[in-house]
Order: sequence, then structure tokens, then C-alpha cells
Amino acid sequence: MDIFNIIVIFAHKLKDMGSYINTGNAGFQRARNGEYVDKSGLISVVNSTLFTEHCFSCVTRCRRLGKSMAAKMLCAYYDQSCDSRALFADLKIEKHKV
Repeated sequence: MDIFNIIVIFAHKLKDMGSYINTGNAGFQRARNGEYVDKSGLISVVNSTLFTEHCFSCVTRCRRLGKSMAAKMLCAYYDQSCDSRALFADLKIEKHKV
């Protein structure tokens, strides 16, 4: 294997590292179709830290208390590949838009 092939393989791996795997709003849409407790206030907290030195957010909760749901909500809100406005229309975040 020559150096060119190694560089090509490495470049493909780097390209894959930048892939966003949780695209779309299907997970959050399924949650909204069932019983859902509004936790969209988290989005306001994340929005207030964007583009600041505190831009890294860590969502921690005890086991079985909504970390995956929070991640699905954030994915649906920030994802630009789909229109999620209807999913957030009746939530707290709609009143706190910037």
C-alpha cells in the first residue's frame, strides 16, 4: 500500500467523522404523539450559550429521566433538513423565540 492510498483512506475516515447521524425530527415527533412533558426550556438555555465561551452543554439526568428525549428534542429543533415548527408551536420555546 503506497502513501497515496493511505491518505485517501484517512480522508474518507475524516469525512465520516463529521457526519451527523441523528438527522430529522422523527424521534421527537413520535414522542409528541404520546404523553409528553414540555422540557423545551432547555432550548432557551442552549440558545443563550451559543457563540459564547460557554457554548458546550452537558445534559445530565438520572437514569430513565429523559436524556434521550432531550437529545431528540434538540435534534428536531436545530436540524435544518426538516421543518419542525409544528412540533414546537404549542411549547414554551415558542414564547421565548429570539
